Amino acid sequence: MKKYKVTLTAEERQQLSALIAAGKGAARRLAHARALLKADAAPGGPGWTDLQIAEAVELSRATVERIRQRFVEHGLEAALGRKPQDRPSRQRKLDGRAEARLIALACSAPPEGRKEWTLQLLADKLVALAVVDTICDETVRRALKKTRSSRG
Repeated sequence: MKKYKVTLTAEERQQLSALIAAGKGAARRLAHARALLKADAAPGGPGWTDLQIAEAVELSRATVERIRQRFVEHGLEAALGRKPQDRPSRQRKLDGRAEARLIALACSAPPEGRKEWTLQLLADKLVALAVVDTICDETVRRALKKTRSSRG
């Protein structure tokens, strides 16, 4: 017996059917909608097994199991969409205040003996000013590119 039993209400079934009939939307969302309709164990629903659904909708069996689980635990929208990331994979080195300091530094006069700021010089100066603990020149480059600022 399945641990997560999908029983759709008439309204949910109609909503999923309309989503599929429209044919507009992300392919993943449409595939999840088809899988939920096939998994419906309510009276009048097909109640297919995970393996049957996986073959018909061209998903893996594990994906069908996760769709069932998300529907039962979190509802229809969660089952149709992607699982949100728990937390960012790493903290940002430059927050808004640090980016502002970087831009101000890049627009200031370069150090003595230099014609212009290099990315490595900017990174080293941010560390020297204790804006950040460590930072690489690539992070500085991305921050400056994002703000479309000119270093010249």
